[in-house]
This record gives sequence, C-alpha cells and structure tokens, in this order.
Amino acid sequence: MPSPQPGFIPAPSRNALFLVLRVLDPEKHGQSVARGAAGIPALVEKLGAADPRAKLACTVSFGSEFWDVISPKQRPAGLRPFRAIAAQGRTAPSTGGDLLLHILSRRHDLNFELAMRLRNQLGDAVEVMDEVHGFQYLDSRDLTGFIDGTENPKGAGARARAALVGEEDPVFAGGSYVFTQRYVHDLERWAALPRKEQERIIGRRKPDSAELPERVKPATAHISRVVIEENGEELEIVRHSFPYGTVSEAGLFFIAYCKSLDIPEKMLNRMMGTAGDGLHDHLMDHSRAVSGANFFAPSLEVLRSLGRR
Repeated sequence: MPSPQPGFIPAPSRNALFLVLRVLDPEKHGQSVARGAAGIPALVEKLGAADPRAKLACTVSFGSEFWDVISPKQRPAGLRPFRAIAAQGRTAPSTGGDLLLHILSRRHDLNFELAMRLRNQLGDAVEVMDEVHGFQYLDSRDLTGFIDGTENPKGAGARARAALVGEEDPVFAGGSYVFTQRYVHDLERWAALPRKEQERIIGRRKPDSAELPERVKPATAHISRVVIEENGEELEIVRHSFPYGTVSEAGLFFIAYCKSLDIPEKMLNRMMGTAGDGLHDHLMDHSRAVSGANFFAPSLEVLRSLGRR
C-alpha cells in the first residue's frame, strides 16, 4: 500500500487550521501550484522539527476541476464536484475550491506559521476562499455541548480501512476522498431548548454521549440519520471536524475522509431530507451549511509525482 499523507489517520490534535484556496488562471499557474503542494511535506518536517511534541502535520487535497488541470490523463475514479442540495428551506451549497490545506498540531502558533509560509509560497497564483481556525472545545465537544466524533472508527487500522482507497483503484491507493462543509450554529436558539429536547435532536445523552434507547430515540435524531448500515455493515468515515468561531459567529468545520464520496453523500441526503423517506435531521433546524466541497488527498507518492509533471 502506498503511504497515506500523515495528517488524518491519527486522531485529531487540539488545533486545526483549514485553508480552501482557488487557483487563479489554472492553465497558467496549475503546475507551479502542484509543485508547491508537492513540497509541503518537506516544509512541514522542517518547521515541525522546532517542537516534535506538537506533531505538526498538513494534508493536501485537490478539487475535481483542478485535478484535471494538473493530471488530465489520470484521475481518481470517484472524484467529482459536490452537488448542492435544497429542500424545504434547508440548503447545502456547493462552494468548491481547488486546494484544501488541513493543518493540525497541538500548537495554534505552529499551525499559523505554516499557513503563512504556504500562503506566501503560493503567492499571487491563489486566493483564499475560506480560512477556519478550529480548536478543541472543552472535552472534545461541539459548541452545542455534545461530544463530537463518538462514531469515529477506533484505532489506526479501522480508520485506515474507512478512509483509504485500496485495490479498487490501484493507481490512487493510499489516497482518500475528502468532503467538507462549514456550518454556522444558531447557538442562542439552541441554548433556549431544554436539555431533554437537545438530547432527542442529537440522539445521545449530553453528559456522557451515551446513545438514547431505541424506544425514545426519534427517527429524526442526528445519529438516526447519519448512522447507516448496508449489508449488515455500518458505512464509516473518518471525521476531523472542529468547532470554530467568534462571539459573533460560531459553528463547526465538518471534514470527512473516506474511501468513497457516496458515503457522506448518503449521510447528507438523510440529514437534509432528500433521501426519499420524508424525514430530515432536526439538528438542521438549528445549524446551516454555508460551504460545501469535495477533494482528493493523494498518497505521498502521488503527491510527489504531481510536482514533477
């Protein structure tokens, strides 16, 4: 198996920084941006040597249209743009992006320093579409107060099986599809709900994240909509979501690494109410998506090869 990029199989660090970039004039700047992206692992190693305990890492992912510019003859079989969804006032917009940099470590300052160096290195070839500084909130909770990531696969082996492309697409084995959305929470409205009602919306107890019994867990609860079984097996993704925000706007940057984009697409359709059963995730009544995009994070070997084309 080729080597996956090192940032997403281990459990998340305390801080993350997400940069979504658009390449200006891809035909002109595409190869120079690809060369810059291919050099990111070496830059991370150099900067991370200042404090190895911080475990600085960066995963580099490419959007569907930009991939065709830098590698027109070979592309991951399942890579496609994210399709927007609209249903009864609920929306999941498609905002796209050519390059996603997912930086994480135990130190926010190292994340910021790496982001600044990468932005300066890419220069006028790119513009920033979205920049999100995520943080671990309390004991790994979302800003709604519930523990986040309870359904994540446990252990490196299980996470690799959920996230990595394998023999089904051998040229791109060791890579991972990436699905991102940024959500803005209506925290004032959420805080006005009684705890029991919040728990029915999420499907878990708030203090310890224990799942509600089936007899009291609604079919519209968040976990009822996103936990999907097919042929006796649960469809899995590796979540690296982080709370973010200011006192004026706050929410969640949702990011999933997976071996097929079909999986988060099915989850999102069930959340938004477009799965055909007439139900939607009632958490969507308190949180709205403001971005959405698909990417592909190639293996280290493919990433290096993109810089030589």
